[in-house]
Amino acid sequence: MPVLLKDHDSELTLRPGTTKSDIVAYLYQNPEWGYSPQELKETLDIPRGTATTTLKRLYDNGYIGKTDDGYYHALSEREDIRRYVSNLDQVHRLFGHHRDVDATPEGPEKQIGEDRTDAELDAELVELESGLEELHE
Repeated sequence: MPVLLKDHDSELTLRPGTTKSDIVAYLYQNPEWGYSPQELKETLDIPRGTATTTLKRLYDNGYIGKTDDGYYHALSEREDIRRYVSNLDQVHRLFGHHRDVDATPEGPEKQIGEDRTDAELDAELVELESGLEELHE
């Protein structure tokens, strides 16, 4: 996949869909808050060991900050990470609903209107068209 060079940061090693990316995205979407490893573990539904290890690595690499009493948070000076998270949000808004597990039909796919007669579909179409005409009046 090509990258736009003016926005590309070869030092930024985040990849969408990873625990590392999920943690960073969550923290940068909520920059005014600090979170304990336990809170992030529960919120993001990740194993405790994974949360702790990933948070330590993210902190050591300068992706996130940490308070003296152990709360992790976004860093205001990391514009590159804010851009990354913003791009993730845009992609999710555009395409996220297509990957909704609950939206996947079980069994053979049905076509729209397959379980209705032609007369029922025609009646529904007339009703929708009359509703549109009322809106434009």
